[in-house]
Amino acid sequence: MAHSEIDAIRALLGSKPRPVGWSERRQRLDEVGSTWPVAPDVQCEAVDCNGVAGEWSIVPGSEKSLVLLYFHGGGYCSGSIVSHRRLVTEAGRAAGMRTLAIDYRLSPEHPYPAAHEDALTVWRFLRKQGIPAMSIAVGGDSAGGNLTLGLINRLREAREPLPACAWLISPWTDLTMSGSTLATKDAIDPLIHKAYLDELADAYAPPSIDRRDPLISPLFADHRGFPPALIQVGSAETLLADATRLALAAGVADVDVTLQIWPHMIHAWPVWNANLADGRRALAFAGQFIRSHMR
Repeated sequence: MAHSEIDAIRALLGSKPRPVGWSERRQRLDEVGSTWPVAPDVQCEAVDCNGVAGEWSIVPGSEKSLVLLYFHGGGYCSGSIVSHRRLVTEAGRAAGMRTLAIDYRLSPEHPYPAAHEDALTVWRFLRKQGIPAMSIAVGGDSAGGNLTLGLINRLREAREPLPACAWLISPWTDLTMSGSTLATKDAIDPLIHKAYLDELADAYAPPSIDRRDPLISPLFADHRGFPPALIQVGSAETLLADATRLALAAGVADVDVTLQIWPHMIHAWPVWNANLADGRRALAFAGQFIRSHMR
């Protein structure tokens, strides 16, 4: 069953190849990400987070006082609330809390540090709503996982209260592209390849920027004092080493880190949870992890 379902997702992605232009790429990701709509019991509401567009979601029975703040993936150049709506709303269901999805500014029109500034703006927006830091979980996939770690790093350096936990799906943690699985998994990953990542990195952080900067490549950050983290990654990903090396670095820094490697899964597979049992199981585990660390 797992093989047939993930093969169907691979076929879907193969039927909609990635175009060249940025606007066309964004349209394609919105299209494939929203192949299955949100469940009918989900309530979504647009919100202006001090100038950054966001969207609340909640399902019946969820706790309004707890929030999952989510940053979508897309290599900092694509992705949106639309492309990740099904993922985010079902993650909120699994965790039993409200979600806040964010449309941060994208590259190349808005390179680093625009997305980081938007992430911090939204965090401040939540805190000004009277929501305690320990009642907020922060998560993201791919570049959104990178942005999650960057926000935590900025808050720690400012000696501010940190979120309760971090949830990272297929995180892109190393923009120097030194991970070994970029080569060893290249033949089986249907989405992410080094040439594509090089293009995204050039658009987001031009070569004049040191890509070992911890805010660019959080793999190289000092992780001491970071909150508990759940890292979920597929075995069929070129970014597998970005996740495993992050888990090691966090563990060495005494962070409470849980690493899950899901057999045969591809990049950000929970996006297609509506038609992928392993996507639903990943969200169920993440929901339990997040809820267990909230106050």
